[in-house]
Amino acid sequence: MADLRGPELAAGRLLELAVADLALIERVRITFAAGFNVLTGETGAGKSLLIDALGLALGARADPGLVRHGADAARVEALFDRLPEALVCVREVGANGRSVARVDDETVTAGRLASVAGPLVEIHGQRDQGRLLDERWQRELLDGYGGHAAERAAVAAAVAAWRENQAALAALAIDPLELERRIALLEHEAEDIAGARLVPGEAAAIRARLDASRHGEAIARGSAALAGLLGGDEGGSDAAPGAREQAALAAAEATALARLDARYGPLVERLAGAAAELEDVASETRRLAETVDHDPAALAVLEARLSLLYSLERRYGTDVDGLVGRAGQAAVEADRLRHLGSERERRRADGERLLADVAATCAALSARRAVAAVDLGATVETAAAELGLHGTRVEVAVGRRIAAPDEPAIELGGDAVAFDGTGADVVVFQIAPNPGEPARPLAKIASGGELSRLALAIEEVLAAADATPTLVFDEIDAGIGGRSADPVARTLWLLGRRHQVLCVTHLPQIAAHADAHFGIRKVERAGRTVTEVRRLTDDERVEELAAMIGGPAGGAAAAASARDLLERATAFRASGAGPAGARR
Repeated sequence: MADLRGPELAAGRLLELAVADLALIERVRITFAAGFNVLTGETGAGKSLLIDALGLALGARADPGLVRHGADAARVEALFDRLPEALVCVREVGANGRSVARVDDETVTAGRLASVAGPLVEIHGQRDQGRLLDERWQRELLDGYGGHAAERAAVAAAVAAWRENQAALAALAIDPLELERRIALLEHEAEDIAGARLVPGEAAAIRARLDASRHGEAIARGSAALAGLLGGDEGGSDAAPGAREQAALAAAEATALARLDARYGPLVERLAGAAAELEDVASETRRLAETVDHDPAALAVLEARLSLLYSLERRYGTDVDGLVGRAGQAAVEADRLRHLGSERERRRADGERLLADVAATCAALSARRAVAAVDLGATVETAAAELGLHGTRVEVAVGRRIAAPDEPAIELGGDAVAFDGTGADVVVFQIAPNPGEPARPLAKIASGGELSRLALAIEEVLAAADATPTLVFDEIDAGIGGRSADPVARTLWLLGRRHQVLCVTHLPQIAAHADAHFGIRKVERAGRTVTEVRRLTDDERVEELAAMIGGPAGGAAAAASARDLLERATAFRASGAGPAGARR
């Protein structure tokens, strides 16, 4: 009974869920299908327990009481579709109350786990409707439904520009006395550094000269000895020839040999070069010896200069090379501070202009939201009626919050209202379950089953706007009969064309529309009760649906009804029914 129309799902869906030692579950691994998955079984078999297990993998609060009796810890592992590799989220709950969370083998906090895996799954259950009850998320859904991305971007940009200007203005708020003090310090710094007439690399050069002067006598003796070895004793005729003369004599001898044997020719060139190089070394030796400072007065000047440089480096926390450009920077900053008043006035004027831009963009977004809210409320109301919530009025209220006296505000409709990067509106989904009653916020509705069906209606209408990959409905069929079951089932299947849908149900009409049907049952193993889960074959689906229709003793009539349900579901899928959200 394969689907004739496959789902078009984005990455992020739940591929597998593995659970170990959680209450009745000893060890279970489920591979889910893309599209519409149902879990069925008798009451108490552990259907909702699997949803609780998934919640743990999403970062929900851990209850050590769920650890299977006799086990040290319960473990849940959820595998999500992701490129290039699947995302693995693990939660371990110890019987001692200790909880461990991991994302891709990295140990993280439960909060971090929730931030990574939470956006991938939305659970709608009797006890928890997740983000749907969050008014901030309701605003996101309205904007997605209305296609307000451009207006939201304009508001965010305007608010960011205003906040940046406000931060710069706050930085200009300096006490007058403090301002005078800063200007005086900067002026002194500029004059102090400029007066020293610093030269890059000066400190290193002075240190080198002083180091040389401290060894002046030894350098003089060594230089004389080196010069003598290179050039010989130039003071008398009996002087021994130096290395330079020896090289010259060797070159002359080699020249004579080259006349007799051409192989000596290259040696002549090499010896001539050596003689020239030795001459250069001798000259450089004499020059360096002459530069060594012996004058105490000159050395005192150098030491005083170096002391000044060190003092400046300590005072301003940088070396001479860093100080060279600092005087100019200090002068520029002092000049800026002297004109701070005019800069503040400019920033204030910019602030008024930018706040007007914020008001204009927020007003444009509010207008779009007001129109979309009316359409969304009416569309969800129609969808809710088809799901059995007849007479239920649905409204999407768009309001504003008056700003506190010390809070930034914009003027809209004559009121000073608060705002942020999402605009100036408060969006609240409201319903009136019974005629004549006032509409109340979705979060205040008492009936879990009613809320689940309303959530389904909202998800159906907003299927294209809500990017959550996996939607979970836990016993959404509570309180509805056969007449409403078919529309609910078809809605869930259609919703499965854009999202992966997991549904715990007791109604055969809903189970018959599943892309994948999982049967859950309690069995006794080794004297203990455990929960088993497995995907049903086509024949097993007939048996399961028959049991849901007529109980264990339903017989042939129940089996015939089960086959009829499956045939009608197949016919619906083949009929070309549009994707979820077609009402728009």
